[in-house]
Amino acid sequence: MVHELDRAYERLTGLAVAALGEREPERLWPLLADAVTGLCGGETLIYKLDDWSESKGTLGLSSAAADALGRLGDEALGVLRSGYPFAHHYAAGPGRTPVTARRLAGRAWPVSETARVLGAGLDLDQVLALPLPGTVAPVTGCLVYRSGADFTDDQVRIAERAQPLLAAVEQQRRLLEQWRRLSARAGESQESAADCALTPRELTVLLLLTDALTADAIGRRLGISARTVHKHVENIYRKLGTRDRLSTVLRAQRLGLVPTPGQAPGGGGQVAGDR
Repeated sequence: MVHELDRAYERLTGLAVAALGEREPERLWPLLADAVTGLCGGETLIYKLDDWSESKGTLGLSSAAADALGRLGDEALGVLRSGYPFAHHYAAGPGRTPVTARRLAGRAWPVSETARVLGAGLDLDQVLALPLPGTVAPVTGCLVYRSGADFTDDQVRIAERAQPLLAAVEQQRRLLEQWRRLSARAGESQESAADCALTPRELTVLLLLTDALTADAIGRRLGISARTVHKHVENIYRKLGTRDRLSTVLRAQRLGLVPTPGQAPGGGGQVAGDR
């Protein structure tokens, strides 16, 4: 089992690296959903990209979940969206360690309304929460579902190992969405970045350079080392034909790649501890 989980984790790592090269933010999580499901020993997965309630919040599905959830009515979906028993657990403090519903709720889990909906509608009875570390919204992340026995200790540990990878992909998604909004507001297209041969990762580093963040701060935001940030910055300088941060930001502003002074930043979700 350990070797199988190691291989699954290696596959997820490869997919995460590939995702960081993707220019379309909406494609990042679908690239990873099925891999995360298999990695954690699940059968299907829902990922939540913002703070959820019974009636609103961004929902993403693994391929298996799309068919399964399509069979549920609005009332049943509302029960699942409430996030029992995880929402209150993660809202109570900063901890974001993965945990299963059975371990968290104990004997209350099998007789809960959520367990009833899962069993009756989807033939599932176990849930593993995999929240993104450091996030402000308490239920941002993934819920992995399966039938039969609860998730094993090894599978929960693998979920914890996957958290930094998923957090890096989510941060990339938010920054790419922010860049897309800025480009649209400025009347520019994504062709400007392609013309400069900037990679999606270099675009996000460039956007953070505009915020006057240090290399260390950018590295913390993106989950990479300061040394890697410096390499990205060197590539940006070379591709934009600049030699320092100020001239690079000014050049990027003229090209419409980053906001000009006074332009609203457009805001994606914030991650705790960035500032």
